[in-house]
Amino acid sequence: MASQISILHVEDYEPVARVVAETLTNQGMLVDSCMNGSTALKILRGDSHYDAIIVDNDLPGLNGFELVMRTRNIAHRRTTPIIMLSGDDIEKEAWRSGVDDFLRKPEGVEKIPSTITRLLEEQKQRRIRH
Repeated sequence: MASQISILHVEDYEPVARVVAETLTNQGMLVDSCMNGSTALKILRGDSHYDAIIVDNDLPGLNGFELVMRTRNIAHRRTTPIIMLSGDDIEKEAWRSGVDDFLRKPEGVEKIPSTITRLLEEQKQRRIRH
């Protein structure tokens, strides 16, 4: 049996954090929630395993763009899929910061599980080719 997919979700707005956690948990995924960009960076510098990371941009501490850029500089997180979930019109900036996908709130919430599955499959295919 495949191991459970584990996600770090960085979101400071509790209602959104709860809906995303419920959506992913209902798909059998494990979700760790964090409400602060700086705290998330400390977690990501550690050894906890995450298959994917979901970030909002408007966070206390580091904003989402900064968190994504710094995460890409952590050796063991360079290829971890990162999805930015935001209600703001910042898609171009999100792509420039290094995300693997961008979803708009609130409609994008229901697309998170399929987006994670697709990104993990793409990552697996890249590994097979190399």
